[in-house]
Amino acid sequence: MNDDRHRRSAASASPPAPPLLRAAAAWSWRLIAIGAVGYGIVWIIGTLKIVFLPCAIALFLCALLRPLTARLERAGLPSLAATWITMLLALAVLGGIGTFVGIQANQEFPKLADEVQSTARSLQHWLETGPLHVKHSQIQNSIDQGIDYLEKRRGKLANTAVQAGAVTVEVLAAIVLLLFITFFLLKDGARIWDWTIGGTGRYRPRIDRAGRAAWETLSQYVHGTVMVAAIHAVVLAIVLAVLGVPLVAPLAVVIFLGSFIPIVGILVGGALAVAVAFAAKGGVIALIFLGVLIIEHQAESHLLQPLLVGRLVRLHPLAIILAISIGGIVGGIPGAAVAVPIAAVVYRAWPALRDPPEDLPPEVAAVTEEEPEGDGPAPDGEREEPSDGADGADGGDGGAREDRDDGEPGGKADPGKPGG
Repeated sequence: MNDDRHRRSAASASPPAPPLLRAAAAWSWRLIAIGAVGYGIVWIIGTLKIVFLPCAIALFLCALLRPLTARLERAGLPSLAATWITMLLALAVLGGIGTFVGIQANQEFPKLADEVQSTARSLQHWLETGPLHVKHSQIQNSIDQGIDYLEKRRGKLANTAVQAGAVTVEVLAAIVLLLFITFFLLKDGARIWDWTIGGTGRYRPRIDRAGRAAWETLSQYVHGTVMVAAIHAVVLAIVLAVLGVPLVAPLAVVIFLGSFIPIVGILVGGALAVAVAFAAKGGVIALIFLGVLIIEHQAESHLLQPLLVGRLVRLHPLAIILAISIGGIVGGIPGAAVAVPIAAVVYRAWPALRDPPEDLPPEVAAVTEEEPEGDGPAPDGEREEPSDGADGADGGDGGAREDRDDGEPGGKADPGKPGG
């Protein structure tokens, strides 16, 4: 009777799931967990972007300015004095550029308005007498519709102005926080990094190695991108000046800032410059500038970027577009600007965080990675005693281990920390 019951229970039991289905289910749960964590991180960053964006931009500024601070410190200046000099020089340069751009814009805007009116009249004359034969009444109706559209939305524009005032307050607060964070990163970056990884235990060497790789990548990216953006802005500013286009300095600044957002930034900045050239000088000048812009952009992508930024921090165009899209959704234009360098940093830091150290033998790295959580030596009963025939070799190995523990030939040197 027991045998019959056993056969019936075995027959009623469902067959085991196929291995492929079990693997798919396991990976599905993992992907769901990763997606939930990623969504939570993006939500937190989006909610606190007034804090996260200044922190990210401060890291970029620190990577750009830290070599000057380090050079001043090597010249004998105290760390505090070197940091203050670096910050004041940076603010003086930014203030000088902003003042020059503002003065030129104030002087050339009336001229630009007159040239825009002249171009509009020429365009209207071409539409009426050219191959399109657009009637004057049709053009006037289009202008009237545009004016009516703006008048109907005057209230929304006023609300937008009020919201812009609130945003201005947030921007000023973010700038103050940005300067504060940049100052202390320049002054105490190494100590801040040591404190950050101080509680990571046996994972500290790996995290430290990943942090150094990330900092090296960020420094290389920032310095290379600044040089590329400066060359890009200077070349196009010279072309605009030769063509007689007004607002050269403001357009050069827009092109310079746009160069920090790969692919998208150059399109926006170049399109604005082409529009100003068309409005001020007509279609021929705009087409000439557009041709120079395309040639210069190709030279930048294939020559300057690999030479100055380096192939180690270059990403696939699809990865760049996705990073810019996510950064723009989370943090707007500043988020789009910092998205690509953050993606490059993660791309370089992840292998260093995942892989064992390259300078250790494979067997030592494997033992290091499989080390149990508990500290201290193994119990005496579990310790394997060496055989008599291997005393000499073991003695030599023991000496090497002591050297390694003391940080001598077998040990790993302690390189500079990120931020230092």
